[in-house]
Amino acid sequence: MSENEDKKQQELNKEEKQNEQIREMGELTLDQNPKRHHIELLTIIGEVEGHDAAPSQSKTTKYEHVLPKLAMIEDDEKIEGLLILLNTVGGDVEAGLAIAEMIASLSIPTVSLVLGGGHSIGVPMAVSADYSFVVPSATMVIHPVRSSGMFIGVAQTYRNMEKIQDRITGFIAEHSGASQERLEELMLDTSQLVKDVGTLLEGKEAVREGLIDEVGGIREALSKLHQMIDEKKIKYK
Repeated sequence: MSENEDKKQQELNKEEKQNEQIREMGELTLDQNPKRHHIELLTIIGEVEGHDAAPSQSKTTKYEHVLPKLAMIEDDEKIEGLLILLNTVGGDVEAGLAIAEMIASLSIPTVSLVLGGGHSIGVPMAVSADYSFVVPSATMVIHPVRSSGMFIGVAQTYRNMEKIQDRITGFIAEHSGASQERLEELMLDTSQLVKDVGTLLEGKEAVREGLIDEVGGIREALSKLHQMIDEKKIKYK
């Protein structure tokens, strides 16, 4: 095999590997940029699946896939930044908070971009990045924790749900510009959602409330991430 043929085969193998990553995990390594930064792409799509399996017809992000991936990203010295794309209806609270805590604790620069929706437990995951973007047409829904099934002790169950809500609002407040008090107001609003309490925020409104840092798309998100990577390199030279 000639050198050109060998190079072409390597490119084909790389492309096939990337396609497989996208199909199986919604993940990809971005390294063809002019700066040659190695950026890992992570997508959080559909329902965040936790300990219980979601219906087979649902689009899901499985936390048992995401957590090892985030650990691998932290362990790989070649990876310089993480871009998180979110379009999620929410899902399992414990799984979503686990993913959010993992993202928040990474040592590399991280940027999130909300596309379509960042609802419910998607909000902590969106704000867990070092810097966050939202497209103008995206929506973010903040509502109280829901529970299903039989309640043995109503008072005890209510107190437990209050503690879970405090964990969620506390995390969001710590990683965004919104206060915990304001988040609770938005969460308990009765004027917006017909069959529920809570608040739906469009892109610009999410920025005004301090949840998200900036309105922007993929261009702005990648540009910010490259900037943060460069700043980190200068800092640690």
